[in-house]
Amino acid sequence: MEPLFLVIGIVVLVAVVVDLLWTTLWVDGGSGPLSSRLTTAVWRGLRRVSDDNPRVLSLAGPLILVFTLAMWIGLLWIGWTLLFAGGSVALVSAHTGDPADWTGRFYYVAYTMFTNGNGDYTPTSGTWEIASAFTTATGMAFVTLAVSYVLAVLGAVSEKRSFASDVTGLGTRSEAFVRTSWDDRRDADDASAAFDGLGLSLESLSADLSLLADQHKSYPILHYYHSEQGKRASAVAVPILDEALTIYRYGVPDDGKPNPMLIEDARSSAQSYLETLDTAFIEPADEVPPDPDLDRLRKAGVPTVADEEFEEALEELSERRRKLLGVVRADAWNWPPLDEGK
Repeated sequence: MEPLFLVIGIVVLVAVVVDLLWTTLWVDGGSGPLSSRLTTAVWRGLRRVSDDNPRVLSLAGPLILVFTLAMWIGLLWIGWTLLFAGGSVALVSAHTGDPADWTGRFYYVAYTMFTNGNGDYTPTSGTWEIASAFTTATGMAFVTLAVSYVLAVLGAVSEKRSFASDVTGLGTRSEAFVRTSWDDRRDADDASAAFDGLGLSLESLSADLSLLADQHKSYPILHYYHSEQGKRASAVAVPILDEALTIYRYGVPDDGKPNPMLIEDARSSAQSYLETLDTAFIEPADEVPPDPDLDRLRKAGVPTVADEEFEEALEELSERRRKLLGVVRADAWNWPPLDEGK
């Protein structure tokens, strides 16, 4: 009897089961303790060795997903092997009757987890038969759960890149986004009518961003799916959209603002996204990013408030804007996320 192996095996199994269920089933819990540390280590390691090369960083998401799956399967395998090593004679060869050695235990656990056994080794008592049944159950159930998790993550990756393309298609800077939504053929007696075409697009983007926020909360690994193209990166698109919303809310005169309800709804969706950063260990930047340039809008004929009034409003949003800058930098981009024309 080796009680130390038995205790270690139980601890390993509990740890991996908790981490797997935490990561895949707890919607509001983010990644499990083991998965979150693995994710952060892989991302930071890739950034260090790649010097923020976009092509290399684009491998981060797939690598993290593969390493996470390998960690879960490997720890299950090791945990059950140690547990079977905790008995004086838990397994014997079906052919010779000799007690299983370490190689035999690894082999037994592997085929029991993945193929429901082939009879080369047999448990020596009812207790170990029950343990073998649980080995098969955890193998089949958790591997199936992990595969379902992978499919859900890959679907969310496609949706977040689609959202980013929709935003950057309207403008690669916040000022460009606002200019695109401005129609200077407006009714001269109703300045706000110039933004009438914004409604449907903003409703759609707000709904997509709310979904994206929920997906990032459920699958924090999404933060590490880096796109080679900034125009398809949500870490670029969300700051562009949120800064554009800030311009609509604080940079445009009251008589020319778009529908306030749409603006606040979209800002609420952006705030929900920013609240997911803690689950991915993304911290706000130490400083606020550069202010949007209202002169770019004035040159296009968009009415704006005075620079002093806009700057005063931005001071109250410093924490929010520091988080936006943190998002951009955490995904290895610069501010402004994209220059026009790129």
